Amino acid sequence: MKRTDPLPVGKIVEQMLEQNGVADLYNEQRLCYMWSEIVGPGINRLTSRRFVDNGVLHVYLTSAVLKNELSFQRTRLVKALNDAVGTEVIHDVKFH
Repeated sequence: MKRTDPLPVGKIVEQMLEQNGVADLYNEQRLCYMWSEIVGPGINRLTSRRFVDNGVLHVYLTSAVLKNELSFQRTRLVKALNDAVGTEVIHDVKFH
C-alpha cells in the first residue's frame, strides 16, 4: 500500500464536496452565513431572510430606508461577500 502525505481536514472536505458536486451549494450557504459578519449586527437584525438563486443573493429587509441605503452599496457588498467566501458565488444582490 502506497503512503500519501497527510492533508488538512479542510482540504479533504473541499475535495469531498467537489467530488459529490455540492461545492457550489456549500459556497452559497457560506455566503448567506457571512452576510451577518459583513454587514454587522445592526443591519442583520433588520434582515428577515436571505438566499441565493442563480447567482443572485436575495435579501428580505424589514426597513424600507435600509433597503434604499443598501441598494447604493450593492457592488461593494457583492465584492465583500465574494471575497469573504473566497470565490465568486454571486454577481448581484436584490433587496426585498
